[in-house]
Amino acid sequence: MSARTTRTRLFAATTVALAALSLTACEGDGVDSGAPAPAANTSVAGNTNQPSAKGGSGDAKEDTAQAPDSGKGAGAGSAAGSGSDAGSGSDAGEDQSDPGLPGKCSASDVRITAANAPRPINHLLLTATNTGSKTCALPEYPAARFGEAQSVPPVAESSKPQSLTTLAPGESGYAGVRLSSGDGSGEGGYDTQTLTIPFEDGSIARVTLPSGGVFVDSALTVTYWQTSAANALEY
Repeated sequence: MSARTTRTRLFAATTVALAALSLTACEGDGVDSGAPAPAANTSVAGNTNQPSAKGGSGDAKEDTAQAPDSGKGAGAGSAAGSGSDAGSGSDAGEDQSDPGLPGKCSASDVRITAANAPRPINHLLLTATNTGSKTCALPEYPAARFGEAQSVPPVAESSKPQSLTTLAPGESGYAGVRLSSGDGSGEGGYDTQTLTIPFEDGSIARVTLPSGGVFVDSALTVTYWQTSAANALEY
């Protein structure tokens, strides 16, 4: 064998050996390139989390679906509130004055007469009779104006009844009037033949005094309207 042939064979063997090493290196690289498989698994894991994300989206849909229910709840609350207000209105109506209670008397419903009382002396008895068709309540007391008096006489507080005097048709109420002092101690006395008594609605009753009129002075006092003449003349 010649030296040239030997070199040729050695070169070929070397080439084969290098090729084998290169192939081995490539196969090693292939194994290493397979190492990123966990990354691929991570990607898969990320994909497995996607149902959860979808689930989250589903939750959002549920919340959205519940939103109308919330709106309905608010509407129901508003309706309840309206009902409550309506109830309050009903209660307010019940708190109003009872329409069954008698109204206030007017001068057109009542006739008032005046008479001298046998006793005590210097007293006048006023009688108010309901000539109307409905029961009515008299004012607390007669705001009597004798003659041209600019003010009404004071009222005897001790004669105040527990409630207003009400008159059914045909019934009468009574008030006493102390015209003057019995011992002459009163001041500013004068004679008069006219008496007017106003009512709360603005109407005025004109009362006929006993013949010859009456004498009044600073002792002039009236009582509250009473249900009996005896009570009216006790003061």
